[in-house]
Amino acid sequence: MPECPVLHHNIQPMFHSNAELFHLIYCMSLHFFWTGFNVETVEYKNICFTVWDVGGQDKIRPLWRHYFQNTQGLIFVVDSNDRERVAESAEELSKMLQEDELRDAVLLVFANKQDLPNAMAVSELTDKLGLQSLRSRTWYVQATCATQGTGLYEGLDWLSNELSKH
Repeated sequence: MPECPVLHHNIQPMFHSNAELFHLIYCMSLHFFWTGFNVETVEYKNICFTVWDVGGQDKIRPLWRHYFQNTQGLIFVVDSNDRERVAESAEELSKMLQEDELRDAVLLVFANKQDLPNAMAVSELTDKLGLQSLRSRTWYVQATCATQGTGLYEGLDWLSNELSKH
């Protein structure tokens, strides 16, 4: 486990497919292996993140809420190319953000697969996820392409900066 001298935060990454998170973590060289439920400690800049990977399959989504205690940040990974499931993503995100334990958590949305020609732009995805209505929450949408590694560190920079304010 990395030494984390400055700050320690619990971060919840949420995604709708194992491949989404695997690609993100792989591109960040964190040597993450999917087994269903995982806890990783990741050091990035001056912040140590405890990342709880609780999976995205329909059957285990009701269990997510058991991992929200002491969460300061939520990373929500969305397949920007999957227009058929964006409403489902919006619904799941809305349910999570209503959880009392997440009331103060900052939200980072990784709009993944931006390299694909039919991917929704950040503005369209922001609208479809209903993020503009989140008046009392700090949030940000970062365009990413996990297979190319673009946008990942920019999103984590934003999250790091926001968490260091608290």
